[in-house]
Amino acid sequence: MHTHISIPQFQAIADATARVMIIVDQNGTITLLSKLARERLDISVGVSLEAELPGFWLQVSKILDGSQVNCEIPLQITGREYLVGVNPIIENEQICGAACILVDSTQLDTMTRRLPSFQILSRELDTIIDSSSDGLFVCDANANVIRMNPASEKIHNLSAAEIVGRNMCELIEAGFIDRSAALEASISKKRVSLLQDKNDHKLISIATPVFGELNELIRIVVSERDITEIDNLQHELEKQQAIKDSLRDQMLAMQQIELNSQPIIARSPAMIRALQQSVKVAKANSSVLLLGESGVGKGLIADLIHKNSRRAEQPLIKINCGAIPESLIEAELFGYEKGAFTGAQTSGKPGYFELADGGTLFLDEIAELPLSSQVKLLRFLEDGQITRLGDIKSRQADVRVLAATHQDLGEMVEQGKFRLDLYYRLNVIPIQIPAVRERYDCIIPLIRHYLEKFGDQTNTRKRLTRAALDALASYPYPGNVRELMNICERLVVMTETELVDLPDLPMQITSYTAEKQFFSNRIPLGTSLQQALDQVEKDLLEQALQQFDNQTEIAAALNVNQSTIARKFKKHGLSLSIGQLCITA
Repeated sequence: MHTHISIPQFQAIADATARVMIIVDQNGTITLLSKLARERLDISVGVSLEAELPGFWLQVSKILDGSQVNCEIPLQITGREYLVGVNPIIENEQICGAACILVDSTQLDTMTRRLPSFQILSRELDTIIDSSSDGLFVCDANANVIRMNPASEKIHNLSAAEIVGRNMCELIEAGFIDRSAALEASISKKRVSLLQDKNDHKLISIATPVFGELNELIRIVVSERDITEIDNLQHELEKQQAIKDSLRDQMLAMQQIELNSQPIIARSPAMIRALQQSVKVAKANSSVLLLGESGVGKGLIADLIHKNSRRAEQPLIKINCGAIPESLIEAELFGYEKGAFTGAQTSGKPGYFELADGGTLFLDEIAELPLSSQVKLLRFLEDGQITRLGDIKSRQADVRVLAATHQDLGEMVEQGKFRLDLYYRLNVIPIQIPAVRERYDCIIPLIRHYLEKFGDQTNTRKRLTRAALDALASYPYPGNVRELMNICERLVVMTETELVDLPDLPMQITSYTAEKQFFSNRIPLGTSLQQALDQVEKDLLEQALQQFDNQTEIAAALNVNQSTIARKFKKHGLSLSIGQLCITA
């Protein structure tokens, strides 16, 4: 005997459960509502669940089409939070609807809080939140504050009781804060970071939205940090860095004073800059390319770099690549095994790279290095490995390479005389060393230094007259410091008297001085280029008038047309008169 329950009876049962209950058919139409559902949800039988609760309908539809057996999801409706259980209604093994039971989360909280496991977990979470050094706010989806930890109370100098339960809009109006990360996150549904000032303190607030299973916003967690201390520490660090930089500059100045006591004389800005770069790069392990004319002192700069490096106690080996025959340079640099070539030592020989292990190798005139040796040098710069001639095994060497040249390596690369990849490897840190003519402020100190140096060696003292010193100072020294040293040594050794005057100077200096004096007298300072050219042109024509009898001979001597000579004579007021020079008005 089967007993069928009528709709009124089923309605009575649903009302008696004191639960929020919704029954829908296969199409999602609400067919039954419990009394509590009608009161709380403000919906009625016969309407579409999709139209009333579209977010909830997505889950219910999965039950109705059989893609999901059942589900339990959180749901927020009309300001309340529910835990919803959805199960299918099956008749004749077919799904004909779904039953949805909504349990008020407040009731669940009350029940759950009585469980020992929840109480333990709750205490742990409370401890974590309350012991955090960062301020923490927890807000609901509408930016109402539901929790505030002690760190936030300290930051804002307010108790949680004064804040919890209030909306962020209200708190902004009350002047609690000027902007709310929680409020902005509740609107944008995205993480929000704010930097703001409060009571002379800088606060950074980060609001992170928390979403439920239906992708609805359920909570907003705001972390706050008072970064005033951090900001102050940053300022303090900047002050300390400034002090450090000042000390570093003082140290560099002291290093410069020390450098001034060495044979390297630096008074001109260009030379001082080159020395400062050298001292700075000495601390690194990078390859350095020293650029400058012959005789500018590239070897001394290499000494300076090595002396100020961590390799100072290790060897510095200097090689002039242009002084070693091309057939032997590879053997000299990388070494060789016995029998590697005719004339090789029977025991083999280590190369300069092995001898410089732990130290520095200075390759002067690197542009003279043959292409075959350039390949092996490039390999060493890339992996630190060298291979002796006649050997198949590689050896590791810890060597810093300094190179120097007076040639234009870039142009040599274009001509195919120097490898591009090696050029880039060597040119990591280029240092340009100025020629003597470019460091005028250094010339007189250099002259005095070398006169004293060679005077100490010969136990003699030499002094320069003003004219001699001016002549030496104005000379361009095409041979650079090397030529200047040689001249000073010659003056110390060869002059008979203590006082060195103009006649005692080498001919190239006195000739240069006389030529310069001639042009400076003929062409005064301030003369324009055109005026100077006209003056030189007139001087040449006057000299020609003294040597030749007619304009034709003068034109041939000066390699121009006779008509040009006639025009120039007229321009400068010159004429021929019985072989004598006549100057018209």
